[in-house]
Amino acid sequence: MLDPRFFQEQIEALEKGLAKKNFPSEEISRIVALSLRRKELIQEVEAFKAKRNLGSQQVGQLKSKAKSDPSAGAAADALMAEMRTIGDRVKSLDDELKEVQANLDDLSLRLPNLPHDSVPVGRGAEENQEVRKWGDPVRLPFEAKDHVALGEGLGIIDFERATKISGSRFAIYRGAGARLERALIQFMLDLHTREHGYEEIIPPFLVSRKALMGTGQLPKFEEDLFKTSVGDRELFLIPTSEVPLTNIVSDEIIEAGKLPLSFTAYSPCFRSEAGSYGKDVRGLVRQHQFQKVEMVKITDEETSFAELEKMTKNAEKVLELLGLPYRTMLLCGGDMGFSAAKTYDLEVWLPAQNTYREISSCSNCGDFQARRAQIRFRPEAGAKPKLAHTLNGSGLAVGRTFVALLENGQNEAGEVRVPKALHSYVEGSRGFERRGEDLWIVKV
Repeated sequence: MLDPRFFQEQIEALEKGLAKKNFPSEEISRIVALSLRRKELIQEVEAFKAKRNLGSQQVGQLKSKAKSDPSAGAAADALMAEMRTIGDRVKSLDDELKEVQANLDDLSLRLPNLPHDSVPVGRGAEENQEVRKWGDPVRLPFEAKDHVALGEGLGIIDFERATKISGSRFAIYRGAGARLERALIQFMLDLHTREHGYEEIIPPFLVSRKALMGTGQLPKFEEDLFKTSVGDRELFLIPTSEVPLTNIVSDEIIEAGKLPLSFTAYSPCFRSEAGSYGKDVRGLVRQHQFQKVEMVKITDEETSFAELEKMTKNAEKVLELLGLPYRTMLLCGGDMGFSAAKTYDLEVWLPAQNTYREISSCSNCGDFQARRAQIRFRPEAGAKPKLAHTLNGSGLAVGRTFVALLENGQNEAGEVRVPKALHSYVEGSRGFERRGEDLWIVKV
């Protein structure tokens, strides 16, 4: 949620920021008109109330004179009638002000965060800026198979039976595939907790409407969520563990010296992903249920952008240890998420598509989520609480990492080489075969 001052004192900055995020111009005009009308109404109400207060004093004075001056009584009656008219006008203006304020409050929950000054202007992904690149794109001496062909050929992914059970955009991982997915989760959690300083959390996978309001998924994106109800109890399957991790400290004041808080968690994630995404309908790239290891930081205004750089490096380290070529992109305003003030996307190389694809987003949300979820901290003991800054990032999306491992590690026979960083997690399991220094996934 944006600072209310943007609606009251910084309308020009509000217009500029929303335009940078490609927010519809007609909605911006509506917000500006409501903000200006709110300001006018407040000024009118205050002026009429001041006039009414002054008139009430004058009525009292005239009534005290009425015993000796009959004309004062008549003047008092006339002034009282005028005050009643003013009172009716104040009530009418107050009613309109309440309606305008309610509309602004509703809109404020649907408005995206404003982008940081360092975010480039742009309409979409084609105008994102490459920050750095690691590793050379894999060029295979044979025609690359995609992860669907590789996974089905090895018998480690089963889309057909998943569709029989749950419908489209679900997958069954089998044998070495299930073990590899679990190994990736364990590897990522070990890295983030042992080397990057995150506290591991196992959060609830069902959350309340209030929790989703706090992180910005509601009310705007309700159609993208899976909702459950038992009796009169409503809960939502999490679209990302960013939601429960951030809400750990909702409605709390974090005492001085405790920041930053750094959380990491594995969770399944559930998204309806309405609509068609071309090639993404095929395979693991865009599923209704997928696994992800998430990173969340709670910090202060002075350090949040430095923490964003650290978080992005934490995600990059996963890809580097797995030997997966990637590039880091600074997103332009038009390609950023709802709650983000600044975002880096990591894009991993996929040989079968001959391109880079997103595998992680790391975002600083500033105080946008903290204002909604009431996450505050004390800068020093006894000091007045301030809104915290919240950050989140994928560390990484496990299914997409699985895809990248299969496509980058394949040989012409359709077998897949396992990165050395994962050997200790999978060696000795069925479907993995040692060949000298290399470990391969083979068909059983």
